[in-house]
Amino acid sequence: MATIGYAELPVPGGGDSPTTPGHLAELAEAIDPHLWQHVTNLADRDARLDQAPAQTVAVAPDGTTWVKISAVTNLWATIYEPLQDWQPVTLAAGFEAGQTLPEARIDRGQAHLRGTIQRTDGQLISANGVKLATVPTAMIPTQIARFDGGASLTGDAMTGVCRCEVFSPDQDANAVGGRGSLVAYSQDGQQDGGTAGLMWVDISGSYWLD
Repeated sequence: MATIGYAELPVPGGGDSPTTPGHLAELAEAIDPHLWQHVTNLADRDARLDQAPAQTVAVAPDGTTWVKISAVTNLWATIYEPLQDWQPVTLAAGFEAGQTLPEARIDRGQAHLRGTIQRTDGQLISANGVKLATVPTAMIPTQIARFDGGASLTGDAMTGVCRCEVFSPDQDANAVGGRGSLVAYSQDGQQDGGTAGLMWVDISGSYWLD
């Protein structure tokens, strides 16, 4: 029986009868791994294709596309997935959304945040490690994550020096407010003869989850 194409598909010829049905089954088995497998979602992919050979491609109805990259384990690379909807972060007591909503979402292994947070009583935010919110569980990093945030100071309008941190599970003992807490820090001191404080914090930034 001859093989053809880059996939070396076994194609029965006239001299292969009367075993042609068996040869056709062999051809179907050879073609199957080269087809794009249609799955309902991630769970369906794992349930049906966990033993599939490496280089198997699976596609979900929303366009999410995976390629299996291991022949011995259920390991896949995500080639495409649609962006998640923005999810609200849980604001800490005494805080509210500012001019823009504080939200977060995951895109290809990174958590992205946006929005502003301010105090509900209109007072200034302390500059020394204040918990503003908690990120959704899926967005808690495996190690502490830090990124630069924006802030408005009292007095002249300006961008303050502000750092945001999201605490991970293995730093619970040191976390301000527990795992997943979004905490803002600032080193700004006196300004215009008065005590500086943050009127609001812009949490726009991103960090890796792993």
